[in-house]
Amino acid sequence: MSLSQLFRKLYPYVKPYRWLVLFTLILTFIGSLTAQVNAWVLRYTVDQISMLLEQGKGLLEGKNILIVISVILIGKEIINAVIQFGQKYYGEKLRIFVSRDLAQTVIEKVLTYQMAFFTSGGNQPGKLQTRIDRGIESITRLVQNFFIDILPLFANSFVALLMMFNANFYVGLIGLLIIPVYFYVSVLQAEKIKGARRQIRELRENKSQGILGILESITVIKSFIREEIEARKQLKLQNDLTDNQLRTRKVSFIFDGLKSFIEQIGVVFIIILTAYFVLVGEMTIGAIMFHILLFNNVSAPIRQLHRIYDQMNDALIYSESFFDILEADSETEQTGSYRPEHVEGKFEVHNVNFTYPGNEEPTLFDINMEIAPGKITALVGLSGAGKSTMINLLDKFYRPVSGEILLDGVSLQEYDTEFLRDHIGLVLQKNHIFNGTIEENIRYGNPTASQKEVEEAARQSYIHDQIMELPHGYNTSALALSGGQQQKIAIARMFLKNPPIIFLDEPTASLDAISTEQIKNSLDAIKKNRTVIIISHSISQIIDSDRIYVMKEGQVVEAGTHEEIYAMEGTYKEIFDAMARSLNIDKISHTLGNNK
Repeated sequence: MSLSQLFRKLYPYVKPYRWLVLFTLILTFIGSLTAQVNAWVLRYTVDQISMLLEQGKGLLEGKNILIVISVILIGKEIINAVIQFGQKYYGEKLRIFVSRDLAQTVIEKVLTYQMAFFTSGGNQPGKLQTRIDRGIESITRLVQNFFIDILPLFANSFVALLMMFNANFYVGLIGLLIIPVYFYVSVLQAEKIKGARRQIRELRENKSQGILGILESITVIKSFIREEIEARKQLKLQNDLTDNQLRTRKVSFIFDGLKSFIEQIGVVFIIILTAYFVLVGEMTIGAIMFHILLFNNVSAPIRQLHRIYDQMNDALIYSESFFDILEADSETEQTGSYRPEHVEGKFEVHNVNFTYPGNEEPTLFDINMEIAPGKITALVGLSGAGKSTMINLLDKFYRPVSGEILLDGVSLQEYDTEFLRDHIGLVLQKNHIFNGTIEENIRYGNPTASQKEVEEAARQSYIHDQIMELPHGYNTSALALSGGQQQKIAIARMFLKNPPIIFLDEPTASLDAISTEQIKNSLDAIKKNRTVIIISHSISQIIDSDRIYVMKEGQVVEAGTHEEIYAMEGTYKEIFDAMARSLNIDKISHTLGNNK
């Protein structure tokens, strides 16, 4: 991304604050004039004092000069203090506002993306967070510094150069000729370190993702005693990052030394030239200091070019990936406009094939299903058979590569996505619990629900009594609950939503036996007159189903009632018998028989 492209992309975010920009520009113009006062005062002082000394006069006659220059310099400093405060405050205010707007925009945009965006390569949570945080930080810092540092420096430089030319054309020419040489060296410096900076960005993203992975997997790491292995992985990333940073700084220090040499050469030429003009009688002695101070103002932004280029390069590199996230229009969820008055819940799946984004191997092959409304349909199969993927397609998280899915005779793609998901309840094996109170987490199912409705949903999921035993009741942090309790909170959330279609993906997998029985009773109650699709390894959940689809390696291999497909003596029988054996049914039956 070029600098002009970046400013074009930033323009809509800066435009609402154009009065801040205008006021800052006015302050910059005034500041560029006051910055030259020292040069004028120094020339006036040197020339006047030299004249007095030549005339044999001393302090008594020169006190008026001291009073004048004191008033001018103190007045200039007061004005400068006000100007610098205004530039810094309004520049920071602009940065904060633009930062807020960029952050809110990217969050709102990311929330509209389909699941494929988050599962594709390079979009892991840690990397996305780094791109967003670094992008906003570097872009807004550039905006701020443009008005606080860059613009004032270049305005001062331009005004000082005009004054040098006005005082003496040849001295001004030296100041002008130094600039392109210095600028060219700075451009070379930026080009040399651009590739390294891009690598540093990628390494920082990998480092963030690695740290996030360690924090999320800390239990597994410790249980396998793999702390040393994980530490070595991070050490490699740290060493790669350190090597790149050192190479970058080495190149920068070499170019900084070269630029300092060029600047000092300019000062030498100006001293020699002004001294020559003084000796031939075309300049006063004060003019030597006058031109040196003006050249210092001319070269000030040049001295800062490295830092400015650093900021610009960071902004360009991180803005590239930031705006890639912000402008990933192809990843925006596709929504239709169909919003029927009533949803029956009849799904028809015709010849559906699906491959996850970024994967080469297909996940589903030629799937055909009919899910009857108001009935319970079970998806059975070994891990990796494609059961959860099927639910993802029915919930419109992904679109089939080919084939079609109908709901009540209308293509799923024609449905308004928000309307569709509002009529579907989803309970997963591991549901996400948000950082908030128990009440807030349950109310997520229906933000407008009353306290009474929240408590009733908790009762239906058999968690109300446990909540009331807590010191803060429903105001307790949901993250403080056990895994099983959190699962009940997630199920209560679904009860509160009360949708006509329910997808259950191993809803009782993390619960104990008593909780499982309680939840089963609750689910049995809510299943009535609803379309239910369940994935479960629980025999009781499966045999209660009206229809069962058996999946194997991404295909439907058997379909029918429990009795029908068990009699086929195929995949379902193998799975069912394995479930029974794992439960040690014979011993359980013997124990129950002895207790009668």
